[in-house]
Amino acid sequence: MKRTAIVVLSLVTLFPAQALTVKPNPPQIAAKGYVLMDFHSGMVIAEKDANEPLAPASLTKLMTAYVVGQEIKLGRLAWDDRVDVSENAWSAKFPDSSKMFIKPGDVVTVKDLMRGLIIQSGNDAAVALAEHIAGSESAFVNLMNSWAEKLGMDSSQFVNAHGLDAYGIQSTAMDMAVLMQSIIEELPEVYDLYSEKVFTWAKITQYNRNKLLWDRSLDVDGGKTGYTSDAGYSLASSATEGRMRLVSVVMGTSSQQARESASKNLLNYGFRFYDSQQVAKRDGLETQVKVWKGQTEEVALTYKDDIYLTLPRNQADSVTKSVVIDGPVVAPIEKGKPLGRVEWRSNGEVVNSVSLISAESIEQTSWIGRVWDGIVLWFHTKWSAIF
Repeated sequence: MKRTAIVVLSLVTLFPAQALTVKPNPPQIAAKGYVLMDFHSGMVIAEKDANEPLAPASLTKLMTAYVVGQEIKLGRLAWDDRVDVSENAWSAKFPDSSKMFIKPGDVVTVKDLMRGLIIQSGNDAAVALAEHIAGSESAFVNLMNSWAEKLGMDSSQFVNAHGLDAYGIQSTAMDMAVLMQSIIEELPEVYDLYSEKVFTWAKITQYNRNKLLWDRSLDVDGGKTGYTSDAGYSLASSATEGRMRLVSVVMGTSSQQARESASKNLLNYGFRFYDSQQVAKRDGLETQVKVWKGQTEEVALTYKDDIYLTLPRNQADSVTKSVVIDGPVVAPIEKGKPLGRVEWRSNGEVVNSVSLISAESIEQTSWIGRVWDGIVLWFHTKWSAIF
């Protein structure tokens, strides 16, 4: 008979004491879809049609940059590798759209092409990088979609490396927020490029289209703009304030000013009315539980990842934490096996629930020990059922 044990460990103040703050509704955003997400916890603070498939325009280049960054991380590409520009990547192929102004015969480093991709939103840079890495743009697109699947971007489908309108291309505000989160967390050298405000190539100086980088009221340190006639004006951005980092994605607004204003309103709302704090560390010991029929009498339970809570400030004064064990715990046990969970509650409602895993593998004890533990466990279970 399997029983579940619940132990309320503590009533803890996880967030600093603060005056009661009334949390208003999120700002009204005139966009086809948007999402505001806490970077650390992944909690969605505000959204509208965040999972609605939309034309991503140059937000596509976030995935292009992500694939390039992964190739560098895996050692198959280097920042100073030199790329031969083909006719397919010629800037003349992209009239009336953003470009870096490269031409056939140019030899450009990966670092400069990434600046052209990120700062100047160059469609030509996107094709040059794609061809260099995968041999053709279509082969590179396969890599883009494979990485999207691994990241759980289930509503995204890429058909080119730059994001110009084409049949079948789509993504969502939520998928783009997940992608931004992944770039920041996994590829810091790539994300650093998003904060650069200006880049000059071919004696042409262009400025980063993310105008929030110049906004002194917010500490925006990166993001990507996008526009096509089908997509409208979009902006993915991230900002920090104290210990918090927020990710905002706004898709399908009516103008450059509208996407910037909408993003700014969302970020200000999140920083003003929410707070986030780390409540557990990866591999951190939470508790120990008895092991039946094992060579060791107890096993330590830890966390697989760092855990953060994001809560409205008027709910953040105190949080209860309870440990739930899926008992009894019987050997053999593999390292990393989920054996229970921790639940955090605010005002009686569960705000997060995370698995607790075994910190080590535990083999079975001798057959005599297993028989004895089996007898004791049987009586223990019956006694617990009665009382």
